Amino acid sequence: MKISRIYVYKVPLPLEYPYRLSGGRLYFDKLDSTIVAIDTDEGIRGWGEGCPWGSTYLPAFPRGIRAGIEELAPQLIGLDPRRIDFIYRTMDTALPGHPYIKSALDMACWDILGKATGLPLCELFGGRIDESVTIHSSIPTGTPEEIIKSIELVQEKGYMIHSCKIGADVALDIERIEAVNSYLPENESATFDANRSWLMDEAIRVMNAATDRISYFEQPCETYEECFQVRKRTVHPIILDESIQSYGNVVRASADHACEAIGLKVGRVGGLTKAKRIRDFCMERGIRMNIEETGGSIIADTGAVHLAQATPQMFLRATWLCHEMLTVDTATGGARNKEGKTSAPEYPGLGVEPIMDVLGEAIAVYE
Repeated sequence: MKISRIYVYKVPLPLEYPYRLSGGRLYFDKLDSTIVAIDTDEGIRGWGEGCPWGSTYLPAFPRGIRAGIEELAPQLIGLDPRRIDFIYRTMDTALPGHPYIKSALDMACWDILGKATGLPLCELFGGRIDESVTIHSSIPTGTPEEIIKSIELVQEKGYMIHSCKIGADVALDIERIEAVNSYLPENESATFDANRSWLMDEAIRVMNAATDRISYFEQPCETYEECFQVRKRTVHPIILDESIQSYGNVVRASADHACEAIGLKVGRVGGLTKAKRIRDFCMERGIRMNIEETGGSIIADTGAVHLAQATPQMFLRATWLCHEMLTVDTATGGARNKEGKTSAPEYPGLGVEPIMDVLGEAIAVYE
């Protein structure tokens, strides 16, 4: 089997509601997604998606993905897409670094492998776990009243874990945390995600003031070193998110005992191949994970859910479905919300069928 053609689609993804995070300094009302199709000479087509959360959130931007694919595609034509590790080494040789560029191509190759073997991706990632995967909500920053209102809306969809975006004002953050903890019933929980917006002293003051219940705090400060200093001076479990960009980052965090959980974003670490390696290490070291995408539609979400579906529950906190925040749907099938839970499709490969009227015409074709 050989790769014969690669199609690239540029797909705008409007958000249903404007979204602010990192203390309100980052604002988004739409995403720009890159969806790829890889054709083979045996008639199997694989799909993948790469979608940074805008251009201001991380060192990644949508046009960068498409420029990178232009570099990588000629190197992949004629290769066997089922040789996943060889494909990835080829991409790393042709374009060192830039992991987010490679994620969509990597996902499409996994989709082809699943279809060629007749297996859903979760079976290739270690085997389907029978339990459904818990979904956590993503609550934009706002006043305490606005945050509670946003939680009420997602509770109607069955969500029981809520990632509340805070940061930038110590007194207001303490008020937000107290309001959420007072509002939530005992069987629901919150993660308070500062998205790197606190200085170390601010993080320590806020976290040590939160005494009502033990809560997860996510990426309190900009750098790993700052988060590690906060870890030493607080008692709440910490999730490292933006600091986790490679396997080496997780190895260091484990050795330092810098966190209790990580946000494993598939696109940020370079795709399903790299995410699976990190997932396996975390299970060996007892580190819990949120396994999810950085952004994107049902295609990207479903890839992450397949990996989560093959992860034992004791190591998995939740996943996130970005597509629930969008006004467009790019495919049929996939991992959908069912009262706050989701499951990987049972069809071979990803288990999604893109809607070509939504994708439109390919902006590039490589053969």
